[in-house]
Amino acid sequence: MIPHIPLGQWVSDLIDWLLDTVPWLFDAVSAVMQVLVNGLTDALVSPPPVLWIVVFAALALLLRGPWLALYTVLAFLLVVSLELWVETMQTLALVLVAAVIATAVAVPIGILAARHRAVSVIVRPVLDFMQTTPVFVYLIPAVFFFGVGVVPGVVATILFAIPPGVRLTELGIRQVDREVVEAAQAFGARPGQVLREVQLPLALPSIMAGVNQVIMLALSMVVTAGLLGAAGLGAVVVRAVTQLDVGSGFEGGLAVVLLAVFLDRLTAAFGHPTALSRLVRARGRRVPSGAATAAREPASVGERQPA
Repeated sequence: MIPHIPLGQWVSDLIDWLLDTVPWLFDAVSAVMQVLVNGLTDALVSPPPVLWIVVFAALALLLRGPWLALYTVLAFLLVVSLELWVETMQTLALVLVAAVIATAVAVPIGILAARHRAVSVIVRPVLDFMQTTPVFVYLIPAVFFFGVGVVPGVVATILFAIPPGVRLTELGIRQVDREVVEAAQAFGARPGQVLREVQLPLALPSIMAGVNQVIMLALSMVVTAGLLGAAGLGAVVVRAVTQLDVGSGFEGGLAVVLLAVFLDRLTAAFGHPTALSRLVRARGRRVPSGAATAAREPASVGERQPA
C-alpha cells in the first residue's frame, strides 16, 4: 500500500507561513505593481487617442515600414470606433508592465544558464514545470498573496511569461560561434566584455524572439487576469461570457487580436538588423559595430557549417 503524501497540505502550510511571516513583502509588491500599472494606464488614457495612434504608427513606420503603419492606424481607429480605447490601453499597460518585469527576470537567468551548465541543469526542469502547469493554477497563489484586482493578474502573467524568455536567451548565447568567442578571448577580452560585446549582440535576434514570446504570452493572460478583477479587455470578455453577450465578446476578442498583431510585428522588428539600423539612424548615430556584426554573423556562421 503506497502511503499518501500530503503535498497539497504542505503547499497550503507554506503559503500560510509566508502570509504570517512576511506580509509586508506582499504589501510592498502590491503597492509597486499598482503604481506602475495605474501610472502607465493614466499616461496611455489621458491624451486623446489620435495622439497615441500617431505615435504608434510612427514607431511602426520606423521599424517595419508603411504596411505596419497603415495597419496600426486602421486597427486602432477600429478600436476607437468600438468604444474600447480605454480598455485596450488598460490591457496594454498591464501587458507592458508584466512583459518588462518578466524580461528583466528571464534574460539574466538565461545568460547564467548559458554560461554555467549547473544553472542550466537546475533551471530546465523548473521551466518545464512552469510551462506545463495549467494557467489557472497560477491564479491560486496570486489570489492568496494579493487578493483580487489588477495585481494578482500582473503577478500571474509575469510567472506565466518568464519561461520562453529564459529558454531563447540561453539558446541564443549557446549558438554563438565558439570561434568568435575564442578569438575575443585570445585578444584579451575579459568574460564580461565577451558577453557584452560579442555574445549578446550576436544572440540579439534570439533574445528578441524570446521577448516577443514573453509579450504574446502576457497578452494571452488578459482574459485570465480579467477573471481576477483586472480592468481592460479581459474584463470585457469575462463580462460578455457571464452575460452571454455574443456581440460584446466578439468586439472584445477582436480588440485583443488587433493589439496582439501590432505588438507581435513591432517587437519582432527589434530583433531584425534592418530595423535596428533604421532606429539608430533616426537617432542620428552610426550603427554600432556590434549590431553590424550581429547582422552579418548568422549568415557567415551558417556558411561554415558542414553539409
